[in-house]
Amino acid sequence: MKRPILSALIVCFQLLLVSSLKAQVTVEARIDSLQMLVGQQTGITLNVSCDAKSVIEMPVLQKGQEMAPGVELVEMTAADTTKLDDGRRMQVSRKYIVTAWDSSFYYIPPMKVRVDNKEYTTKNLALKVYTVDVDTVHVDQFFGPKDVMNAPFSWDDWKPVIWSFVLLLLLCACAGYLTYILRTGKPLVRIIRRKRKEPAHKVALSEIERIKTERTWAQEDSKEYYTQLTDTLRTYIQERYAFNAMEMTSGEIIERLTQENDDEALNELRELFQTADLVKFAKWTTLINENDANLMTALEYINQTKQEEDPNQPQEEIIVTPEAKRQRIHIWAMRVAIALSSVSALGLMGWIVWRVIDLLR
Repeated sequence: MKRPILSALIVCFQLLLVSSLKAQVTVEARIDSLQMLVGQQTGITLNVSCDAKSVIEMPVLQKGQEMAPGVELVEMTAADTTKLDDGRRMQVSRKYIVTAWDSSFYYIPPMKVRVDNKEYTTKNLALKVYTVDVDTVHVDQFFGPKDVMNAPFSWDDWKPVIWSFVLLLLLCACAGYLTYILRTGKPLVRIIRRKRKEPAHKVALSEIERIKTERTWAQEDSKEYYTQLTDTLRTYIQERYAFNAMEMTSGEIIERLTQENDDEALNELRELFQTADLVKFAKWTTLINENDANLMTALEYINQTKQEEDPNQPQEEIIVTPEAKRQRIHIWAMRVAIALSSVSALGLMGWIVWRVIDLLR
């Protein structure tokens, strides 16, 4: 009977011990250094040990707030949690960095911590702050404040500025040149303007008019007269009907024209070509009135077969090279290039100014 009772007592004691450990809360504050000089800093570490499931509320102070009259908070670190006893307990630590600006002995009051809505306090702390000893006897050993030293000049610091300035000049030159081209209207491609070609019948009539004014030599040199007259007709026929009349015989020309003209228009033209062939190749002699009749025949044929002009047709013909079709694209590309160059130049100029001011400080 004694052994079971003893075992039950041991178990109860262990349970009471475990429950007391779980309920135990320890709050401790320690200072890194009890002494320091004016303006130096020291740390106050606050440690809280309790059950892992407990809710802890530690003092939260603002930078510059006094922990005690004359003791000022410089910085407060974040809370650091460490697990203990296989996770059943935990320790939470937070550090408060403090300083003092006057030599004195300072009393730091206890810090208050709440654990599960129950308040706990630490022990009070003390801090002794000493002033800096000044040797008032050997005053010649004290020197006044030094002027700010200028940094030594280095080309490596200025190289980016110099190259950036060169790039800025190139961007400005590029934008200026493209702007000059656009404003002066200098074309990027050639557009050829020329007078429109005279109609075939006008050229032929003008040539026959010339032959008519010079007919005084027709009797003396009938061959030359008919050569010029038939060449004028051949040229007109070639331009009018688009076949190579200059390389064809008179018979071939008449045969080809039967597809274009009626017999009445070709009868007199056929006689004109036959007379011209006799004069040129058989040394046939013609009379003045016969020459005039053949000249009138040529005039009548041209007037009967000529193509009427369109009065609204422009007198000037514009020939655009293939590159001109891309002129609009080129103009827009130049405008975009000008805009990009200008924006880049402004940004680069701002950077150069900022960098120069920074180097001259």
